[in-house]
Amino acid sequence: MFETYDHLSPLISVVIPVYNAEKFIEETILTVLNQTYINWELILVDDCSTDNSVNIIKQFENNKIHLYQLNANSGAALARNYGIEKSNGDFICFLDADDLWDKNKLEKQLDFMINNNYAFTFTGYEFANIDGEPNGKKVSVPKKINYKNALKNTIISTITVMFNMNLLSKEDIYMPNVESEDTATWWKILKNHDYAYGLNEILSFYRRGMKSLSSNKFRNLKQVWHLYRKQEKLNFFESTCYFICYIKNAIVKRL
Repeated sequence: MFETYDHLSPLISVVIPVYNAEKFIEETILTVLNQTYINWELILVDDCSTDNSVNIIKQFENNKIHLYQLNANSGAALARNYGIEKSNGDFICFLDADDLWDKNKLEKQLDFMINNNYAFTFTGYEFANIDGEPNGKKVSVPKKINYKNALKNTIISTITVMFNMNLLSKEDIYMPNVESEDTATWWKILKNHDYAYGLNEILSFYRRGMKSLSSNKFRNLKQVWHLYRKQEKLNFFESTCYFICYIKNAIVKRL
């Protein structure tokens, strides 16, 4: 592990898209402030919130915490892309405005990447209730996953990824402006890079809350099917085979 943190330590950019997150955004900012690894910058991109999110964020602004406000509501993909564009980090990771990290997340994942010279990593995580309290449902991750594996799996969570920008370009990680943009991004990267590598430790906490409504689940499945057919241009038989595996893995993960 890194024993000291100074200007020679790699800078990690943390990108958070924000939309009407006044109930959670302070706690999410604090989860970054409380990290054991301290050479980071936090980039919050507000996507035209209509609540008090911006005022809450402004209370934290300093030379490490930066707020950007989009002129029009554009969705999470474009908000993240704007944050990527503004980032200066040697490493980039994503966090959602209502989710949380273990205090060792950045330190452990950075150490994992540097020691192995990995370009793209992800970690295990645990579901939490609306109050951010872990509920015991933990998601373990494999040692590595390739493009074909990723087509069958929901295992990579957005709030767990980290990218080595010495091995990837910003163009590699920009998210396409489609539904299920995170899934589409992992597929895009893995078509050009052999593997994403998993650190099987619980370092992130995903609030289920409203994000787990059944209507959202069915909508997400429709979006993934659309990605198979339109973005990946898989034929009907290939799409069906991958889709069955995707559904099976999604159910297992959430049981």
